[in-house]
Amino acid sequence: MLFLTEEDVRELFPMAQAIERIEASFLAQTRGQAVNRSRERIFLPQTSLHYMAAALLEENLVGMKIYTASRAAWRFVVLLYDGASGELLATLEADHLGRIRTGAATGVATKYLARADASRVGLIGSGRQARTQLEAVARVRKVTAAKVFSRDKTRRAEFCREMTERLSLSVEPADTAEAAAQFGEILITATTSQTPVVRGEWLTPGIHVNAIGANMTNRREVDDATLKRAAIIAVDSLEQAKEEAGDLVQGISGLPQGWDGILELHQVVSGAKEGRTSDDAITLFKSSGIAIWDVAAAGFIYRQALAAGRGKRLEIWGEQ
Repeated sequence: MLFLTEEDVRELFPMAQAIERIEASFLAQTRGQAVNRSRERIFLPQTSLHYMAAALLEENLVGMKIYTASRAAWRFVVLLYDGASGELLATLEADHLGRIRTGAATGVATKYLARADASRVGLIGSGRQARTQLEAVARVRKVTAAKVFSRDKTRRAEFCREMTERLSLSVEPADTAEAAAQFGEILITATTSQTPVVRGEWLTPGIHVNAIGANMTNRREVDDATLKRAAIIAVDSLEQAKEEAGDLVQGISGLPQGWDGILELHQVVSGAKEGRTSDDAITLFKSSGIAIWDVAAAGFIYRQALAAGRGKRLEIWGEQ
């Protein structure tokens, strides 16, 4: 078994390749060559355990992400197995892996749903997820400027300094969530809020919204008006969205077609369903984060590690 650290993942999985891998995993969904199992959770008084599994049949890969969350820390691991032999190929530290694959999925959604001329991005949230979100969007659109709002002014200012330098574009603080939402043609929400941080009346015609933060039913980033104004609402997995996408679970009863009106993003990526139909349409990608992405990412990183001689070999179960 190959053990790969956070440093290995950072160096072996750049954003450009992450977007390619996640887009390929959407196409595997359309071909029926991907199996996804929704996240399960165990809550204890002081910590919680979360686990999710998937397989990519054409690549003979199957795996699981498992992590704990507590006040002290979040600890992520991905286990990658050979789908034919059952051999444990690799164990990967997966904090950065999770953030970059989530960002990459937003990049794919933006590629297919945002206006072709979109160049300005509003962000609500300035944590680590927001960093890979903005990086991914800047890979698929010619972004010239971004504005970010978060409650912590110090973190907001640091985010702006860091991302301006990293991406070589203007990233400035916004005074309010409304100002961030109204700034550009693309909006990203990356928060842990339990109440909406985006109101539908703020949204300008043609905006594309990536809502990535709320993956529990008691959390929500966009309100009912946002859902009602969206011409297209796409998710990564309908099954998983019904279990944990708080934005939709809480607001779905107000939509004329209910869940039947929600697309899976792979349908748009493959061309099976039509995406944006006009420059004025409002589109929304509600991301839950699915295990197919973790397996796709881990498979790429594992192959890169073998080629580069990275990682630590560990003998397990007497295997040689």
